[in-house]
Amino acid sequence: MTTVAGARQETDGVPLVVDGRVDAGHALLTARGELVRGCAPVLARELDALPPDTRRVELDLSGVAFMDTAGLQFLEVLEAYRHRTAVPVTTRDWRGQPRRVLELAGLDPADPLRPVSRPRVPRPQSGPVASPVALERAERLRGLYEEVEQLRRAMASRPVIDQARGVLMALHSCTPDQAWSILRETSQLSNTKLRTVAEAVATSATGTPPPVDVRAALRTAIARHTD
Repeated sequence: MTTVAGARQETDGVPLVVDGRVDAGHALLTARGELVRGCAPVLARELDALPPDTRRVELDLSGVAFMDTAGLQFLEVLEAYRHRTAVPVTTRDWRGQPRRVLELAGLDPADPLRPVSRPRVPRPQSGPVASPVALERAERLRGLYEEVEQLRRAMASRPVIDQARGVLMALHSCTPDQAWSILRETSQLSNTKLRTVAEAVATSATGTPPPVDVRAALRTAIARHTD
């Protein structure tokens, strides 16, 4: 059995670790972290470190918690390695949000490297013609962009929402669920984005009151959910 040195996040500046071991020509790689921009070179170096007599590569993704559109480059590296070496490459255990991204991209989580049949899209004959693979990948990226951006905004908003819930719980002796309901109803009543409401509530703890419309909606929601 041969152990392949992992490509560590400390040296790559990306939140990803890929470790590997080879046993009788079977390389098992394990990825942990996030598949985001900059992750593809981490995998590429790990694949380049495999011994020349490798006859099969399997990648375990069970430790990957998040994937954005840049993570699709991870699959491109696997696909390029397979074509370059003629070594069978498989992935397994896509879970949670990364699995959802694959499904939205029209890929099979059980075998995301398998080509997907799609209707042919007419395109102009003049000028350079992109390859079917490039066109398919561009289509996937366009479809994923909006949802991934929504996920990023939700992740960025979570800390301030948690702060606002903490303020409401401390000031009004309510439960976490009640605090969430108050924020959500305030957003609806005042026609204000949830993040903006949360920022106003969190800032109120320092003595800055929320805007008048948010304040009125907040009073209504507090009365409804803390009686």
